[in-house]
Amino acid sequence: MRYSGGLLGGSWLTALTSDLGVGKFDGAWLVQNFENQNPANTLWTKQYNVYSKVDTEAPRYLGFERYWGGHVNLNADEIQFIVDELFIGNKLAAAMIKTSDGTAVDLRNISSPIVVFCSKGDNITPPQQALDWILDLYDDVDDIRSHGQTIVYTIHDKIGHLGIFVSGSVAKKEHGEFASNIDLLDTLPPGLYEAVFEPKTDSAAGADLVTGDWLMRCEMRTLDDIRSLGGNDAADERRFATAARVSEINLTLYRTFAQPIVRALATAPLADTLRQMHPLRIQYEAFSNANPFMAPIAGLAEEVRKNRRPVAPDNPFVAMQENVSEQIVAALDGWRDFAEALAERTFLTVYGSPALQAAVGIDPSDARPLRKPAKNRLYQELLQKRIAELKSHIALGGLREAVIRALIYVGLGRGAVDERGFESLRRLRGRYEDIPLSEFKALVREQFFILLVDTDAALAALPSMLPADLETPRKAFDLVKQIMSACGPLSSEDNERMQRIARAFGVDEPSAMVRNLTVVASDRQEAHAKAS
Repeated sequence: MRYSGGLLGGSWLTALTSDLGVGKFDGAWLVQNFENQNPANTLWTKQYNVYSKVDTEAPRYLGFERYWGGHVNLNADEIQFIVDELFIGNKLAAAMIKTSDGTAVDLRNISSPIVVFCSKGDNITPPQQALDWILDLYDDVDDIRSHGQTIVYTIHDKIGHLGIFVSGSVAKKEHGEFASNIDLLDTLPPGLYEAVFEPKTDSAAGADLVTGDWLMRCEMRTLDDIRSLGGNDAADERRFATAARVSEINLTLYRTFAQPIVRALATAPLADTLRQMHPLRIQYEAFSNANPFMAPIAGLAEEVRKNRRPVAPDNPFVAMQENVSEQIVAALDGWRDFAEALAERTFLTVYGSPALQAAVGIDPSDARPLRKPAKNRLYQELLQKRIAELKSHIALGGLREAVIRALIYVGLGRGAVDERGFESLRRLRGRYEDIPLSEFKALVREQFFILLVDTDAALAALPSMLPADLETPRKAFDLVKQIMSACGPLSSEDNERMQRIARAFGVDEPSAMVRNLTVVASDRQEAHAKAS
């Protein structure tokens, strides 16, 4: 899909289509591009599936086709902006798009958590492309954290591009889990996470803390995890930058020499006729009641329904029919693979030409990033002031701040946030109504940043934040243990961090207490296993 625009010369075709539509772009052309990605499904599989399951498949087929055929018209300026600024220029990732008042649209300014859905089975926007904007915007995870951003992505194994949005299985799993854990996402410390889903089992530790059928765990990631998915190298970036320049040149030539003529000839009746004659519409119109030659079909169809006698599944002709269908699909898939491979080689050769790159102003030897947003000097100054402010707050706070700081410190060693631990914390928080959820979220972020700025000083300050009596710190430490054990036995690193917290809380014999916690958690897990 990303090569086709370059092979067609860029966005001048978008302008031409809009002009022929008298200022309206027919959305059927976008659907047509999607259909062309899978000719086997478009030309054969969808229709054969109805034919082979004619007794049960018709309602589902008609329902989807009515939805899929509800094409939306876009204004000419709207689609041209989308194609030029987003699809070709990819200017959003470089903070190069500005509003009417001159304000730059910078994704780094988004304060709410960002959730990204993508799939390995998506041939329109694969994970590499869906997540590549993160590499454009940030130097590392600390850069993400310095902007106070929380980015959570999830990668499905096989669902297609459309299925990410409308698939029932995805809605029940990914969409449902994100919706039920919205407070967890909002409370996550800033950083980059991958949401991993595991089936819920009764034998799992803390199963009663999981609300749905899936256990969601947000695992910390780095930019190297995104790079490992694959993506564009410097040579690819130069090719696409060259394609963008060629698109700008062709669009300017079209607007200068051809657009006035096209607009003078295009009329509203012509635009309506072109929309009605689009292949995606005519294929249904030709077999609908609008075609007088189809009138006898209704009576014949009723006769067929009355005398319908389905054949047995073991009928040899059914097996032959399935074999022929599979051969047709294989042939169409082979054609698609050949055409796509040819398109890729052609694009890489044409736009990888040093002569063409130099002709449009791209340095063929330049290996620097071509799409990197500018750094804001003022922001860097504010960041340094914020760091100084956090350092001055290290010793501030009381018991509540100390417990949150301890939980974050132990949790950082796991490199993941489990919904069971958060649910346990939420239930405990419900006992205390003196702090609203928004304030609690701010408190979590504040303590996370304090630990990030100076871990040793943050832990050294814990004793001064606790009450002077012995019982309260012990109960607070037990609370930390209870929450951390909600996800199962503690690891060796968890034990080491818990021992450090125990010493800071003034709890006697921390090693024995933490070991006892592990044994208790293991016994609980064994009991669940026996019960199941």
